[in-house]
Amino acid sequence: MSARILVVDDDASIRETFEQHLAASGFEVRTAQSAEEALPLLGTFEPALVITDLRLPGMDGLDLLERIKTSLDEVEVVLITAHDDMKSAVGAMRKGAADYLVKPLDLDQIDLTVQRSLKERALRRRMRRLADTAAEPFALDRLVGRDPRMIDIYKLIGVLAGNRATVLIRGETGSGKEGIARAIHYNSPLAAEPFIAVNCTALTETLLESELFGHVRGAFTGAVANRQGCFELAGAGTIFLDEIGDTSPALQAKLLRVLETREFYPVGGERLHRTEARVVAATHRPLEELIRSGRFREDLYFRLNVVEVTVPPLRERVRDIPLLVEHLLERIAHELHRDVRGVTDEAVHVLCAYPWPGNVRELENALTRAAVLARGPVIGAEHLALSAPILTAKVEAGGDHDDSLSAVVRGHVLKVLNGTGGNKRHAARILGISRPRLDRILADDPAATERD
Repeated sequence: MSARILVVDDDASIRETFEQHLAASGFEVRTAQSAEEALPLLGTFEPALVITDLRLPGMDGLDLLERIKTSLDEVEVVLITAHDDMKSAVGAMRKGAADYLVKPLDLDQIDLTVQRSLKERALRRRMRRLADTAAEPFALDRLVGRDPRMIDIYKLIGVLAGNRATVLIRGETGSGKEGIARAIHYNSPLAAEPFIAVNCTALTETLLESELFGHVRGAFTGAVANRQGCFELAGAGTIFLDEIGDTSPALQAKLLRVLETREFYPVGGERLHRTEARVVAATHRPLEELIRSGRFREDLYFRLNVVEVTVPPLRERVRDIPLLVEHLLERIAHELHRDVRGVTDEAVHVLCAYPWPGNVRELENALTRAAVLARGPVIGAEHLALSAPILTAKVEAGGDHDDSLSAVVRGHVLKVLNGTGGNKRHAARILGISRPRLDRILADDPAATERD
């Protein structure tokens, strides 16, 4: 989506010049001939940038600047000034203006000012999000568990927090790899620097490269301005590359260069940039198998695997589940504004008997849904059955049946389907899933797929 720009000037020829030139550059432009006319557009048009003349009939440009900065701090303001208005322009800069343009207007100068103002706005917004993320340090007590392997991880976090070694964290999805990365960063001497997490599976190759290294204007469709990437924004902080095993060979080669030389090129750029950021990578995939099949670079693997941390799956540390339940419920109760204080012994039995293929993340989701359904302060097994029927179905299945998750899911779906007399639409509504997903689950049961 192109940036929106509002131009405010009582001179029709100037408004027309800006509108035509900026629209030709790909921006969405609105104009107003006075500050009073511009004020309603701040809410309806929602511009990223306002370009306003200092001298306006009625409310002048300085008053408009103050109104904008009081309520809409993320909107950039550029002032248009005549030569004899320079004193006012300096005062305006002190009040938060991004820049000023001097009459007579030069189109090249307009372009430079607009691009610089939008770039600064984007950078400030990104840094504000980073600051919000890092507002509360990640304390070690947010990592819960007394399993011997978890104790070893806590000790390793203490060692890693004191140096800048590259770290590879391995473990199943939802096991808490990002939490360990945050603990390393926020317990280090550089905790005040940004921690930036990047999910390598969430973006296409081009967008991921731009996210990491930034891009220059015109590097690809939609690149209307220069943009800094995470390696530049992180400063001397930490870049967390989640699911590094899913990156393409081309991107792996560029990451290898960064780790070897601390240098990179933005997408489409020719100027070399340097980074001081520490890299912590994570994966749930067996990188050794990917190396053998040619899908992951062995040299990158050795660069990443300076220190390895392996997170055990939740099913292998069952004794930690009651501790995790207590810890997670405290956070869930705070987030939901619910008085939920604990779980019954029967519910604990159900939680400890389930294999948790989604690990701690799945446990938190199940507890959150149960907390919503519970009428009182205690979660019982019946609330788990309502919030996560697959969980209780697995416990009831025992050891005499197919223990695979797909078999448990299919068995529960068949049970619900039989209860509806074979009506798949009704069963899908009860299960809270789509009809196509129901059909996929039943694909291994030919008799079921014939029902309707």
